[in-house]
Amino acid sequence: MIEYLQRTRDYYGAQGYPPYSWAHFDDVPFQPPGKPLADSRLVLLTTAAPYQPELGDQGPGAAYNAAAKFFEVFTHPLEPAPDLRISHIGYDRKHCAADDANTWLPVAQLRGQADAGVIGDLAEELIGIPTNRSQRVTSEQDAPAALQHCRRLGADVALLVPT
Repeated sequence: MIEYLQRTRDYYGAQGYPPYSWAHFDDVPFQPPGKPLADSRLVLLTTAAPYQPELGDQGPGAAYNAAAKFFEVFTHPLEPAPDLRISHIGYDRKHCAADDANTWLPVAQLRGQADAGVIGDLAEELIGIPTNRSQRVTSEQDAPAALQHCRRLGADVALLVPT
């Protein structure tokens, strides 16, 4: 078991930061879908980053690469399939090879679900959400931008696949 919360407290405490105040909300902006999933358009949201070869190793098993982080919401067509990577994310590299992009970009699986009638349609673009570690930036900048893209794409349902 990975003691994520305690490890995070210890890490930032050692750098002199005050104890972290975890996000919590009395009111959440989520609601049940307004229609069956089989009649809904789904948009994929991901925290994976576009591959940028000039920024060093970003392949499977790469060491943490802060240079590969991105700081603004982006969209990308699903065709051709985007090359998104996760070297900018802090994950358990000892136990995860990160060699299966389907775990953070399940486009083929979602298309299969659309073909099978489980979901009505898959939006033609995905939305990339940065991991800025700032509640304020997420609430005031990234979430509204992602919502605007969801509306532009005509999404009824959004699936966030975090990395």
